[in-house]
Amino acid sequence: MEIFNNLVIKNEILKGIEKKGFLEMTEVQEKVIPIAIDNKDLIIQSPTGTGKTCAFAIPILQKIDYENSDIQSIVLVPTRELAVQVANEINEIAFFFKSYSALAIYGGEFIDIQIRNLRKRPKIVVATPGRLLDHLRRKTIKLGEVKILVLDEADEMLNMGFKEDLELIFDEMQNVEQKMLFSATISREIENIAKKLLKDSVLVRISKSDLTVSTISQKYIEVSEKEKVEVMSRIIDINGYKLVMVFCNTKRDVDEVTSKLQFRGYMVDSLHGDMKQMQRDRVMHRFRKGLVNILVASDVAARGLDIDDVDVVFNYDVPTDPEYYVHRIGRTGRAKKSGLAIMLVKREEKYSMKNILAFSKTEISRMEVPGIESVIDVRVNKVIKEALEKNVFNKNSIYVEKIISKIEPENIMDLLKGLILMQLTDVEEEVQKTSRPSKSTRFFLGLGKKDRFNKMSLIDHISKVTSLPKNEINDVSVQDNFSFFDTPTVNADKVLYGFATNPYKGRLVTIEEAKSKKRR
Repeated sequence: MEIFNNLVIKNEILKGIEKKGFLEMTEVQEKVIPIAIDNKDLIIQSPTGTGKTCAFAIPILQKIDYENSDIQSIVLVPTRELAVQVANEINEIAFFFKSYSALAIYGGEFIDIQIRNLRKRPKIVVATPGRLLDHLRRKTIKLGEVKILVLDEADEMLNMGFKEDLELIFDEMQNVEQKMLFSATISREIENIAKKLLKDSVLVRISKSDLTVSTISQKYIEVSEKEKVEVMSRIIDINGYKLVMVFCNTKRDVDEVTSKLQFRGYMVDSLHGDMKQMQRDRVMHRFRKGLVNILVASDVAARGLDIDDVDVVFNYDVPTDPEYYVHRIGRTGRAKKSGLAIMLVKREEKYSMKNILAFSKTEISRMEVPGIESVIDVRVNKVIKEALEKNVFNKNSIYVEKIISKIEPENIMDLLKGLILMQLTDVEEEVQKTSRPSKSTRFFLGLGKKDRFNKMSLIDHISKVTSLPKNEINDVSVQDNFSFFDTPTVNADKVLYGFATNPYKGRLVTIEEAKSKKRR
């Protein structure tokens, strides 16, 4: 792995990188920075959490003319949060330059404030497309001297309906000398924009194996809907996590999960698309400062958030799009630190998980719910510790002591147990029961006689795809269009992963857990 000191760049940039504590380059930085400094157009496939901001910030800062007071680079991003994040990162790297470097402009903030900040002559503007167009119409921003254009998270900008805005902006930027387009995926629309915008571009792809960061341990737990909050609570309590992110598919789920966790006494707040910018900024400030240690968010609201040191990411729901999974878990395991991502999966969602396995080319291993005894041990000790701390600092303790002195000694133990139990959240025994795996699992497989399989040839195929011994593939039933088979539950992950990553004649085959076969 290359180190930043090997780059031939300005000393101020190297000092800024050192101040941030960066030493080794990530893959995207190592591949992109030398090409970008050489003034080539680039299209880069790279997901969140891989260090892509630094990959374009360093070449921009290397080529900026600080004697020129005009805006020389535009970075377009899909969200307000990402605009602020990118501008802050650029300014941190540019710390040792004397002139003003980057300014974030975005909707949701008074435009007059941004106009005043533009008078400070930033060299780089990081903008959402809609707000940049507002400034262009007001003539408060001129793009005539812009030499470098970056599109960050281009796929998300298209998903959010910014295509026409982007085209209007491109028409205003006729003198651009270099363009860089970053996207988590390279869709047909992205390719069309690249053809129109880029000239003799270099394509850089971060390998599929790196789409989900290798430092992230990825797990799933099979639970019912009503058990999810209890399962998360157990894992958080036992491990004492400081910063936790919980992702939900809908705003309604965000609100419900936040409410349930608050009821259990956690410091938790929420983030979703209906919140005003001032509210969102306040929530993020509290989360970064540790005043809130659990953040429950929707996918749209969380795009572009700059959060480091998240201990664990919970996928409360299986993401509706496999790309969302990559973005979600990218909040942990950043900057080569270890991370943990846990997905809570209902039985009927196992097929959706298969799509994630196929997209990310990763293995998500099964995780068991922590046992009730260890959970109670942690929670009781927490209550005792808080009670002892309360006793030391509370001025009313002398009055409480007088009351306690009147209680019969033989009743003290019962009193303590009762008070502690009052503080504990009710524990659902059903969680432990339903999460315990059965001895065998029955699978539905979208292959049958029409695919020229009989019982023996299907067993051979299953064994080849999953690497299971043939004697562990049992009770096989081959129908015209589908089949069923049993295998020990311990093999369930291998079965799902095997078929998710091994297409049959160019197509992914449906594989999902079936209802247990009725015995007569």
